[in-house]
Amino acid sequence: MTSASTDTSVVVVGAGQAGLSVSYYLKRLGLDPGNDFVVLDRGPGTGGAWQFRWEALRLGYAHRVNDLPGMSELGVSFDTADRTAPAKDVVADYYARYEQHFGFQVVRPANVVAVENAGTDLRVRFRDEVGEQDVTTRLLVNATGTWGSPFVPWYSGMNEFAGRQVHTTEYRRAQEFEGQRVLVVGGGTSAIGFLMELENVAAELTWVARRPVEFLEAQELDVEAGVASVAQQDAAAREGRALPSIVSTTGVPRSRRIQAAIDRGLLDAKPMFERIVPEGVRWSDGTVQEFDAIIWATGFRPELRHLAPLKLREKTGGIMVGQGTSWRDSRVFFAGYGPTASTIGANRAGRTIARQVVAELSRLSA
Repeated sequence: MTSASTDTSVVVVGAGQAGLSVSYYLKRLGLDPGNDFVVLDRGPGTGGAWQFRWEALRLGYAHRVNDLPGMSELGVSFDTADRTAPAKDVVADYYARYEQHFGFQVVRPANVVAVENAGTDLRVRFRDEVGEQDVTTRLLVNATGTWGSPFVPWYSGMNEFAGRQVHTTEYRRAQEFEGQRVLVVGGGTSAIGFLMELENVAAELTWVARRPVEFLEAQELDVEAGVASVAQQDAAAREGRALPSIVSTTGVPRSRRIQAAIDRGLLDAKPMFERIVPEGVRWSDGTVQEFDAIIWATGFRPELRHLAPLKLREKTGGIMVGQGTSWRDSRVFFAGYGPTASTIGANRAGRTIARQVVAELSRLSA
């Protein structure tokens, strides 16, 4: 299916859950990995964003990790994975086996810096250990996720803070904050995880969130809440709006571990401070509380900077995507964006996107 003017027919950017899912179905539909399609991944190793997560995170503490399509062939499943090992190591190991089993020949580290028009085709520029390279392709599947685009909201005085500020992407272990006065900002599962890890390590621990945190009665996210969240993500993607955060549309399930933390008074989020001052934060009543560190567990935004040359972004802040396809450029597909960001969503979308990619290649070759 490769044209005379291109190096390959399809470039998949990202080898996390979404990129691997699409790759699996592309192979199932007859495309040859390394020839008909090429997978580029920025990470130094396997596991997508999971390889960068903090040491203490375990699979049972995070959102459920669903198996990739065809993973049963390997005889492994996240449902029966080791819950005592770091989640990042378990996911990296399973993904490595998966890539090898299906022969995806992922190119890494390959940091895609720009996707440009090359006539009717696309030129993908990336940096690897040698330097800047490029590959031409007929179609592109963007599966970059969000980890590379951390979001930290701006607050007055934040550049004056004398202590340490870290985002979720920079958090490694609780011991780095031993004996310190720590402020955790954010209303999602990462913030909650940090609080529970730091509880008996930090000298003082305070939690703030921009909106009240809704703790669900269920121990797991129910189907109705999940469907509603996906619908809101899908509507935003189709309209080209900025995507809403997942936790703001679903709430936080009350697992036994979380309920125990609520009962002992740990998970009690305060309203946001008025401003940041050099020694800490000033509350709305004018009082100042001192802190040594601020942890910004404030989420991420879709990583789309490399697509800027294609001018896909709308004035409303997002990209118009429906059923995984860009509505402004039929050469570009999105996996793991909006309603397909979860592991189960990525798996389902992988099949749909792969079929659309093959159909578009057939159309172009006609």
